[in-house]
Amino acid sequence: MPYRPNPRRPMPVQLSALQLTGSIALGLWLGFLAIALTCWLLSRFIFPEQLAPVAQAVQQRVNPPALAPVQVQPDIPPQSPLFQQYEENLRKNEQQARLDQARANSRNASNPKCQFWLQQDQTAPTEKSRANVLQFCD
Repeated sequence: MPYRPNPRRPMPVQLSALQLTGSIALGLWLGFLAIALTCWLLSRFIFPEQLAPVAQAVQQRVNPPALAPVQVQPDIPPQSPLFQQYEENLRKNEQQARLDQARANSRNASNPKCQFWLQQDQTAPTEKSRANVLQFCD
């Protein structure tokens, strides 16, 4: 039996530049999605305990805890000096909580009036500076 090589026949493949570019772009995009999905799955199932503090911090940043009003009824008559002192302490605590909330609010970072009065209240706290913080800050 004589050896006869297979004749090579050209394969008619026609690919335009637009199809080639689109195919490459699609391949890159699908590769990126596959890598991102793999990393996400690894982080969710292999390292959940390491990411728990980060997730908790993000959750607190997104949904800050609401300050619940204190509903304590004192056993002191309304006319006594102790009751007046109690009411004054409640007022100061509420004002301090609102000042702390204004300091922690990230929207106040772009408000120059708020920043000025926050700095004034921090360096030299007065009733005027506290009132202006509450007025100009959200």
